[in-house]
Amino acid sequence: MTLGILKEADGEQRVAVTPDSISAILKLGATKVMVERGAGATAFFDDASYEAAGAEVTDADTILKNAKILVKIHPLSAAAVGKLAAGQIVIGQFNPLLNKEAVEQLLKANATGFSLDMAPRSTRAQALDVLSSMATVGGYKAVLTAAAHLPTFFPMFMTAAGTIKPAKVLILGAGVAGLQAIATAKRLGAVVEAFDVRAAAKEEVLSLGAKFVEVEGAVDDKAAGGYAVEQSEEFKQRQAQLIHEKAVAADVVICTAQIPGRKAPVLLRKETVAAMKAGAVVVDMAASTGGNCEATENGKTIQVNGVTIIGDSNLAGSVSKDASVMFGKNIVNFLKLILIKNELTLNWEDDIVAATCVAHEGKVVSERVKSVM
Repeated sequence: MTLGILKEADGEQRVAVTPDSISAILKLGATKVMVERGAGATAFFDDASYEAAGAEVTDADTILKNAKILVKIHPLSAAAVGKLAAGQIVIGQFNPLLNKEAVEQLLKANATGFSLDMAPRSTRAQALDVLSSMATVGGYKAVLTAAAHLPTFFPMFMTAAGTIKPAKVLILGAGVAGLQAIATAKRLGAVVEAFDVRAAAKEEVLSLGAKFVEVEGAVDDKAAGGYAVEQSEEFKQRQAQLIHEKAVAADVVICTAQIPGRKAPVLLRKETVAAMKAGAVVVDMAASTGGNCEATENGKTIQVNGVTIIGDSNLAGSVSKDASVMFGKNIVNFLKLILIKNELTLNWEDDIVAATCVAHEGKVVSERVKSVM
């Protein structure tokens, strides 16, 4: 059985599997690993490093024709899907709750698709949870990006020229990305506050040394599997007022709040941006789903009334080497669930396998994806 690693489209710096994971894949039962020529170049893994690890470097058409399992971070292009044979398996991160077209193409091709961003939030699934892995990278880089644009220091300095006050950082959303942003901002010496509608986030925020911004009356749905849920209009009004007050006093706002399958909640209104300090920085990691900041433009860095607003949902891609290594480890850990004793085994009783499968034999298996199709 051959596994193929495909190159990402221009603009994406990561690669789905790095050379250090090749030996693990071969031990799981793959008879051959094929890598598209140049697939790892932007993540600083050259073709020779893949060959040294035991992989064969070739072209995309050869991989699409010969590989039983295909691995790619983003969905295959329509042209590539058109070349798939029935029963081929594609593994990646397809955002199927919003990108229904990617699912429909796999269904039409009668291919099997596993989207690892649909992994349940469970202890057992952590080892293959690409959302958590990439959010860790993104949260870290969001703070460094903000620091690079901020016209002031992050830490407090006591110098002969006087005392420099530490930067005030507000984190909106205390999931994996938010918590990593808190930890990074604290390491840089900032004073940090964080907001989240989930009650469980408070303890985690406090444990990292940040202050928790709490709005009473939040709906915390345990059935949501650890994700945030839509809130009432009354709560949103109280939330908006408190966030406005905190953001106006902040030097940096990091936006990470998202609701799976929904437009990102608007937490930072235009009037709040207008009232923020000149020189303040907003980094909006939810830009691709509309943004937490009302003024965000996806993929762009803009200035509004002296406030720099950075809309970037793929900050993980800018830490391409380590992000690729982490993604590759997630892929290996998922392969352990479907390659049993060197044989391909799709066990639909396994909650992770079922939850991540967006297409199989012309049908959607994942209940969450099925509900939105």
